[in-house]
Amino acid sequence: MSRLAGSGCEIIIPELERKTNLEIERSLVKKFNKVTWSPFIRAIKEFEMIKDGDKVAVGISGGKDSLLLAKLLQELQKHKKKDFTLEFISMDPGFHPTNRQLLEDLCSHLEIPVKIFKNDLFEVVEKISDQYPCYLCARMRRGALYQFAQNSGCNKLALGHHMDDVVETIMMNVLCAGTYMTMMPRIKSTNFENMELIRPLYYVREDNIKKFSRYAGLAPMNCGCAVAAKKTSSKRSEVKELIKSLSGQFQDVEKSILQSAKNVHIDAIIEYKDKNGRHNFLERFKDAGRQE
Repeated sequence: MSRLAGSGCEIIIPELERKTNLEIERSLVKKFNKVTWSPFIRAIKEFEMIKDGDKVAVGISGGKDSLLLAKLLQELQKHKKKDFTLEFISMDPGFHPTNRQLLEDLCSHLEIPVKIFKNDLFEVVEKISDQYPCYLCARMRRGALYQFAQNSGCNKLALGHHMDDVVETIMMNVLCAGTYMTMMPRIKSTNFENMELIRPLYYVREDNIKKFSRYAGLAPMNCGCAVAAKKTSSKRSEVKELIKSLSGQFQDVEKSILQSAKNVHIDAIIEYKDKNGRHNFLERFKDAGRQE
């Protein structure tokens, strides 16, 4: 067993037999082809995430998702289907030195040439929001990554959000905000000119990321904050548990929730909003009756 220090706490994790980097890379396209490589490639192609000439900054948190993302993008680059370059970046938001060392050790073992920059984000967020800080922390972290990526000459920022993150976001918006919005696979930044965010793990399931991580013998770090250490609650973790309970009652419930974002029938929507404003179904109703 080994100990990781979070924000004023120790997290005990089991020692794992770590595979070599070569074994890990081979497993991506062989042992885990169906559950990691194939859905990764599907998202890249379907959403046209990477084009020739792109310089993609890959956000590395040290967690299981970002580490898998980094290795998949490295593998994609080797296949030379697209002419693009990679820049691996990581923000130290106030890690305990033990966590910082783990991040560096993981990247070194996986041959990920990461650039780490310092930012006292944890301290700032704790002062502003001590009950449900995850949303604020994520937005501020993304802004810092965007800035560093842009300064590094990148035009895209790749983050490790997976399919379960997408599904949970849909449900959080419905249950907590009374709105229907999903986590998009691509987003053009409104604050950083000519920058775009992409999510290549859009179709990869979290359970399969965990299986890959265990096989590889990696002990990824959590974000090192109070929420990760279970000191405060998180709405996302509550929604995650709700979806888990629903999966026992409805077959492929996660896939159905995700698919709902592709099967929106405007004629059966009371009201929707786009860049031109809000639109009520009465606008259409006056011209033609709804077909039952």
